[in-house]
Amino acid sequence: MSTASVAAAVAVAQFGPVADRDANLAAMRSLALHAVEQGAGLVVFPEYSSYFSPAMGPDWLAAAEPLDGPFVAGLADLAAESGAIIVAGLIELGTRDDRFRNTIVAVGPDGTLLSVSRKLHLYDAFGATESNWAEPGAVEPPQVFDAVGLRVGIQTCYDLRFPEVTRRLVDAGAELVLVPSEWVAGPGKVHAWQTLVTARAIENTVYVAAADHIPPVGVGHSMIVDARGELLASIESSTDAVVAPISRAHLDEVRRINPALQLRRFGVVPL
Repeated sequence: MSTASVAAAVAVAQFGPVADRDANLAAMRSLALHAVEQGAGLVVFPEYSSYFSPAMGPDWLAAAEPLDGPFVAGLADLAAESGAIIVAGLIELGTRDDRFRNTIVAVGPDGTLLSVSRKLHLYDAFGATESNWAEPGAVEPPQVFDAVGLRVGIQTCYDLRFPEVTRRLVDAGAELVLVPSEWVAGPGKVHAWQTLVTARAIENTVYVAAADHIPPVGVGHSMIVDARGELLASIESSTDAVVAPISRAHLDEVRRINPALQLRRFGVVPL
């Protein structure tokens, strides 16, 4: 498949990562190739795609890797094979021995590391305490990169509950926001997930592509929504990948009709 034929579509891939890096990469390969067959030029996988077990603990620290480790190398191989940009989460080595970093990387077909995004807001909510094992990402200027005809930014899971994170990405030029997640299942969580993904798209007039783990750990419901918040593609609870077209003309038209970003009177600054 030519690069031109996959240049204007994005995919979300939903699966259940396990405590086996090679098994995860094999599952991701199948999903990525399926997505590219449908025309995707960029495939978004969930948070913690490199390793996942039922409860965070010392095994997660042992599974942490550097950015030049085998998981990112596996993503680079998959990007080269598929011809698509691959975005996925990994457990990255932390700055201290008792913490890891919750990191998302975007890897191009030529092996270039296009973006490294570390989760800013750790999931210390709903009875969970991610900060017992992970360290938060530093507040740095957002990274954006060009893909599928738009400028792309990345944020992670719980960051979705903080609208200023998406707005900072948009201020940096993002027009498509990717949200790799492990959105934990529970009462009301599907509703919150769908509402927040849609709200981030509407209030920023951007595309949002959000990928989750399958139930029963995650809520599933990975989705792609457009700049009006309209659902373009989604998965319920199965392991699958779905694709949606991305159009600059559509984005420009939405922003012409609703120039909310131009009309706003407040900015976002780090605390």
